[in-house]
Amino acid sequence: MNTHLLNLPVWLDVVLSLWVLLGAVFALLGSWGLVKLPDFLLRLHAPTKATTLGVGCVLVASALWWSLQRGAPSLHELLIALFLAMSAPVSAHMLVKAALAHHRTAQRPPQAP
Repeated sequence: MNTHLLNLPVWLDVVLSLWVLLGAVFALLGSWGLVKLPDFLLRLHAPTKATTLGVGCVLVASALWWSLQRGAPSLHELLIALFLAMSAPVSAHMLVKAALAHHRTAQRPPQAP
C-alpha cells in the first residue's frame, strides 16, 4: 500500500469524481454520435467536439489530483492538452478536405473519350 499518497477530503474526491464522470459522459456522447449520425461530416463533428471536451475534463481532474498529491503543479496534463488542442483540429480539417475532394470527384460526370 502506498503510504505516501495524501488522503484528500471527501468533498474534493467528489469534485474530482464529478470531473471524471463529466468527461466520461462527453466521451460517450461523442462516440454515440460517431456511430449514429448519418453523414460523414456530422459523424466527424461529434467526436472532435464532444470527445475532446471529455478528455479535457478528465485531464482537469488528473491535473488537480496530481497537483494536490505532489504539492506542485502537474505539467504532464498540460502537455497532453496542448498536443490534443493542436492535433485534433488539424486532423479533422484534413479529413474534411479529403472527404470534400472525394465527393467532388464522385460527382463529376463521366468524360467522353
